Amino acid sequence: MLRKRLRAALFLVAAALAPAFAAPAKAADQKPITIGFGMALTGGLAPNGKPALVAMQLWEHDVNDHGGLLGRPVKLVYYDDQSNPATVPGIYTKLLDVDHVDIVVSGYATNMIAPAMPIIMAHKMTFLSLFGLAVNSEFHYPQYFSFVPTGGPYPKETFAAGFFATAMAQNPKPKTLAIVGADAEFSHNAMDGALVIAKRDGLKIVYDQTYPPSTTDYTPIIRAIQATHPDLVLVCSYPPDSVGMVRAATEVGLKTKLFGGGMVGLQSTPIKEQLGPDLNGIVDYDFWLPWSKEASSAAKAFLKEYQAKAAQEGVDPLGYYLPPFAYGYMQVLQQAIEGTKSLNQDKLADYLRSHTFKTVVGDVKFGSNGEWAQPRVLEVQFRDIKGHDLAQFKNPNTETILWPQPLATGKVDYPYSNFVK
Repeated sequence: MLRKRLRAALFLVAAALAPAFAAPAKAADQKPITIGFGMALTGGLAPNGKPALVAMQLWEHDVNDHGGLLGRPVKLVYYDDQSNPATVPGIYTKLLDVDHVDIVVSGYATNMIAPAMPIIMAHKMTFLSLFGLAVNSEFHYPQYFSFVPTGGPYPKETFAAGFFATAMAQNPKPKTLAIVGADAEFSHNAMDGALVIAKRDGLKIVYDQTYPPSTTDYTPIIRAIQATHPDLVLVCSYPPDSVGMVRAATEVGLKTKLFGGGMVGLQSTPIKEQLGPDLNGIVDYDFWLPWSKEASSAAKAFLKEYQAKAAQEGVDPLGYYLPPFAYGYMQVLQQAIEGTKSLNQDKLADYLRSHTFKTVVGDVKFGSNGEWAQPRVLEVQFRDIKGHDLAQFKNPNTETILWPQPLATGKVDYPYSNFVK
């Protein structure tokens, strides 16, 4: 009974699709609409990729329970990309040329989306991506649509905007910045955007380096940064290196006023549990939290459904980060298919360009560059974390929203140096 009530709440956000839910009862007898993608189910991105897949499977189940799409069931066709960009072109070639899927969407993460783009473009497919930072800034592909709260005309800059806004609101204002990230697509895009803001804010860059993605020892990097005595340290990293950077900063006792900014992975519950008190004081981005004023009843209903499934699957037990967006971008696809009553790629792209979509993470409209027309990135600070207990991460006090101001749940505890020995 509870599961039925949760599904009903979830589908309220797509009320415009009511005719679709009156699809013929025999949809299961029809040839399924196949939706293909790669997903990080092993490797360094798996702590986020596996929960995303669970959310997408919930969408698949929910839609099929309501009669499918266009009177047909939907079927997800996916392969493990192993968190390795080199696997991605082969996966999408197989999906399109061998499996002949009807629709392709991306897996998780910028570094996995970019290598799919040449295959997608060659096949002239419409492509919804999940958490890709400014991927289309190099390709300029008109049938690309990015489902991530960075956005606007300059998506690279929106990623770290909250970090700089928090820093520059302090008195006295910081003067120097160290910036570091992996030598990979995501980090380069994030660092490019950060450098634009840093220049605009009049910050002096005292360290600007990348490291190989295969790096395992981050202590020398943190020591080199420490030697420049920066007021701010912005790190643009993926989960394995984010963990390494946090541990190195704790070990070295990094002295700086603000540390974090672009660290992917710290939003994942298993990584929060792993790092525990070492997270305290870090200021980082996030995209959605259940204690945000923007969290809808539909999103909270989805989380209950997700968390029940997560317990069975052994994935992120809270699911605050990627799962709502993985469900949400499938809702966008659903509405485009039902709105056009078609699987035609050009019609889907035209519809995605011209409509606003109801999702569990709020209304979404795409701009002319395929990014969200309006960015919705949060800046948060970790604090009051004691030990490694899971339950504490349900408490809003452990992840205080600092920015944007209308959504703030507290003020920054400054400087970061107070949190390390």
